[in-house]
Amino acid sequence: MKYAKPLDKGNQTAVTEFIFVGFSRLVELQALLFAMVLSIYAVSLMGNVLITAVIKANPSLHTPMYYFLTNLSLLEICYTTSIVPKMLVSLCDVIDIIWDHNRRISLWGCATQMYFFTLFGITECCLLAAMACDCYVAICNPLRYTLFMRKGACAQLAVASWMVGMLVGLSQTSYVFSLTYCGPNRINHFFCDIPPLLKLACGDTSMNVLAVYLVAFLFITSPFMLILASYLFIIASVLRMPSAEGKRKAFSTCSSHLIVVLLFYGSGIITYLRPKSSYSMESDKLLALFYTVVTSMLNPIVYSLRNKEVKEALRRVLSGMTCPRSM
Repeated sequence: MKYAKPLDKGNQTAVTEFIFVGFSRLVELQALLFAMVLSIYAVSLMGNVLITAVIKANPSLHTPMYYFLTNLSLLEICYTTSIVPKMLVSLCDVIDIIWDHNRRISLWGCATQMYFFTLFGITECCLLAAMACDCYVAICNPLRYTLFMRKGACAQLAVASWMVGMLVGLSQTSYVFSLTYCGPNRINHFFCDIPPLLKLACGDTSMNVLAVYLVAFLFITSPFMLILASYLFIIASVLRMPSAEGKRKAFSTCSSHLIVVLLFYGSGIITYLRPKSSYSMESDKLLALFYTVVTSMLNPIVYSLRNKEVKEALRRVLSGMTCPRSM
């Protein structure tokens, strides 16, 4: 364990690096877990890159909904990449059982990972809320859709989502790393998340815990409630439609987004807002594995399988790759 110069309080020293505990208790499953995470990560990258390429290559998909979907796919690539590569390296190290070098991360490396994880996570919360607004206007106020969801307005919503993520990521990371870490340096997680780090901090962390709950309420729960309210109006509008085909098309338009919302927000709210008495690091790590890796893989699958326009565009792109035009 590396330490910096001694602090003023007693014989305590400041930790300058951390070691991830990860899933080291599941020694017999490490190889299987490594293969599973690597496979899911590869599928996630390929799926999100393919969705982005298909939307960019098809002018018919240059609409607000697919503009937000492109942002979401790029965000998912960044989100998983901020976590998974280091996790895979750590799993390789645990498989060896000899050294824990690959499971080490410097203090600044940990802060950097936390910043980007928080940035991308909060940005996704805001972006999913913006996509819900797009669905709401498209179904509940279609005559004004082109006015409200013009190109400039969509860009502003996307930029605002990224800016909120940057500000929250910077403030939370700065607040957490303003604490002193002078005791054990083993993080009971596979990445630098806020709750397990606060357990290692010296001194009173009650204000940091309060800040976590405040951020979770403002930027996780509040957008989620906005999305739920939007869907209440959407469902009411759809049920009033006289045409069965119109109902089917309306539900098809927004069902993919709703599935992604439930997957992402469900695991996030359980992780950060459940009572402290029921807090378990092992269950938390499994939940984190789900919302950092699995949902990123499921998003492009959900949108491609449940969206007729995306399926047709994807079919054209793939047929063009396999059957190129003769010169």
